[in-house]
Amino acid sequence: MIQGISAAKWSYVTRRVVDRGQMCLSGFPRKPQLGDLVAAKVTALGAHAHTEDVHGRSVSLYPGDILVGAYGNRYATDFFEGYLPEGTAVHLLTAGGLIGTVVSAHTRRDPPTELEVIGALTDHLGAVLSVEDFAIPTPAAAVPGLGTLVVLGSSMNAGKTTTMAAIVRGWRRAGLTAGAGKITGSGSGKDRWMYIDAGATAVLDFLDFGLPSTFGYPLERLRATMFGVRDGLVDQGAQAVALEIADGLLQTETAALATCLAGFADGIVLAVADALGASAGSDILAALDVPIRAVSGRVTASPLASREAAATTGIPVLSPAQLAGGAAVDLLIPTPATLNAAYGGTDDGCDVEGSPP
Repeated sequence: MIQGISAAKWSYVTRRVVDRGQMCLSGFPRKPQLGDLVAAKVTALGAHAHTEDVHGRSVSLYPGDILVGAYGNRYATDFFEGYLPEGTAVHLLTAGGLIGTVVSAHTRRDPPTELEVIGALTDHLGAVLSVEDFAIPTPAAAVPGLGTLVVLGSSMNAGKTTTMAAIVRGWRRAGLTAGAGKITGSGSGKDRWMYIDAGATAVLDFLDFGLPSTFGYPLERLRATMFGVRDGLVDQGAQAVALEIADGLLQTETAALATCLAGFADGIVLAVADALGASAGSDILAALDVPIRAVSGRVTASPLASREAAATTGIPVLSPAQLAGGAAVDLLIPTPATLNAAYGGTDDGCDVEGSPP
């Protein structure tokens, strides 16, 4: 093992990695693949002057630092669009340690932090290690007794995670054992800690299932992850489960997963920034025959916009404060989904053949 790699700054996407002392740093034994663990030197600071460590704490970066992260893609309409790199000159796509090449960025963002890949992390036999190698075992199929709510958004920054935390808080205040999971996105400690701080007794996300970021993975894998997160939360004792799907309903993976929610979700909470987002989002979900229980998110900061959203959709508009204050419990209305087989009954509307492994 090259001296210093054990003392490198290990980013959040490596939080499940164990036995660091047994790893080696090799050259470039294969073409980059999603999830590959790599070490890179910071060559120039940019938009990310820090990384999140394995606990989610913000750690300052300096030129010359060695960072351990994972290759991946990023889809963020208000930040970076990035993909697997082709060379050793790369970018830090997220503070969580996702590494790739930026191809577009929001105009208000600084240029990306620049890295130089030193090599791939391998085992003692020279096999490249991936986040995949540290995923949890697939949990047994299960459904929560009080139901599953899925939080979707009209776009990034519509208030999805704030809505999730409010739902969890409302359930915990009512004495329920709440499970919280994130199905898609890029690995970051921020959302996980928001769920925990709100009172979630069980938390899982896509990183637990071997994905440092979900953009670019096939729908079959994402669907299996969605079921795995729910099943795992139930296995950890959750009576009620809330799941967040990242980005907005027009994003490719989000749109595809939305077609899988009929028969899986007992209810949808749609987080939006404005009334137009509520109108368009509710129309999309209504066409998929999924039950929308409430609208929430940033729109609720404006009483006038909230009234617009309620008037155009006919759906209750609930603020995070209302959800945390008790309305989240009222959303747990039994539906046929809670009575279906463990993998959500039929796959009607979902563009995936067969059941998750």
